[in-house]
Amino acid sequence: MPRVLVVDDTPSIRFLIRTNLELAGFEVDEAVDGVDCLDRLVAMDDMPDVITVDVMMPRLDGVATVAAIRADARTKHIAIVMVTTQGHPADIQRATQAGVDAYVTKPFDPDFLILTVRNVMGRTRNRGTTA
Repeated sequence: MPRVLVVDDTPSIRFLIRTNLELAGFEVDEAVDGVDCLDRLVAMDDMPDVITVDVMMPRLDGVATVAAIRADARTKHIAIVMVTTQGHPADIQRATQAGVDAYVTKPFDPDFLILTVRNVMGRTRNRGTTA
């Protein structure tokens, strides 16, 4: 079963993302912010296939979290979807430069989010088999 780590400081958003992904057949873990995300990744034996991450979070924002994930050899291959209210082109550019694979703005259509997660997961798996 594909696995997703949902990183967002808002419990209702984590619940919404989790519920929709679980209904679509994903196993879901949660983290409350960037620091919690990185701590969970260090502790995991089985890495997630995809991470969804918000931009605006306490302790460590989403862009810094993505940069840390990409800098770690254990996690740099994981697909990342930024899910945020920050839809300004400069925000999208910062996230892209940090290494996100896709960008979804809130409020989002749950079907679009699931499709996006599946698409980035497929691209990442294909990269892993051809590299």
